[in-house]
Amino acid sequence: MALQERVVNVGIGWRQPHYRELLERRPALGFLEVHSENFFADGGAALAVLRQGREHYAISLHGVGLALGSAAGLDGWHLDRLAQLVEHIDPVRVSDHACFARAPWTAKGPIVHANDLLPTAFTRGGLDVLIANVQRVQERLKRTILVENLSAYVAWADDHISEPEFFNALTQATGCQLLLDVNNLVVNALNAGAADASAAASAWVDGIALGTVGEIHLAGYNDSGELVIDDHGSRVHDTVWPVYARAIARFGAVPTLIEWDTDVPALDVLLSE
Repeated sequence: MALQERVVNVGIGWRQPHYRELLERRPALGFLEVHSENFFADGGAALAVLRQGREHYAISLHGVGLALGSAAGLDGWHLDRLAQLVEHIDPVRVSDHACFARAPWTAKGPIVHANDLLPTAFTRGGLDVLIANVQRVQERLKRTILVENLSAYVAWADDHISEPEFFNALTQATGCQLLLDVNNLVVNALNAGAADASAAASAWVDGIALGTVGEIHLAGYNDSGELVIDDHGSRVHDTVWPVYARAIARFGAVPTLIEWDTDVPALDVLLSE
């Protein structure tokens, strides 16, 4: 793969500490990715900065709040705000996570939002909920979206569909694409006690249908010795790079993002990675 091809397909997460510097320097990047919810307000400085960035780069909108796996359904206000942002920015991609966060506080109580990415059950029922919500989003936005695999720290006792099979069924039913977070695969393998986390994650990659991956995420993780956390706070670990190489070999030059959300370093660190 030529260097030029790699550069065209690589982007970084654009976070507030780098707003000004990136606009002034305009480094060679394929795209910038931002968290959608940070730009839901009408007007304001944040949206003005995003519009400036859009003049020079393709923008990928990555959400953390749609809660696509919620049996309680989607938040209409959230979806409307996302649709408005999509119309204003015309992003190259729109994505969110295969998770739930909305549920009744009590059996007959109001719907609350957990403000977290809670794992969807890998069951037929969980799949049906995710399919219905993804279809609703795509109909509202009038475009396909990407759905990201989670780093999950608990699992449902009645899970009976493998995760790759689950995502293959989702993409086939809805036409959406997979946002393949390679770091999450390694984190899950490490927490599951895999003897070779890179090999286990690579086997997961091999189970995904060709032509369904629209973007890849890379990030760092924190290993406390007891639990590995996907914290996006360091360089990509050596265990992750072989899995990324496997993904690129299988899916081609898929647009790839370097994520860094905690302990955000100097811009040059992201660019070098």
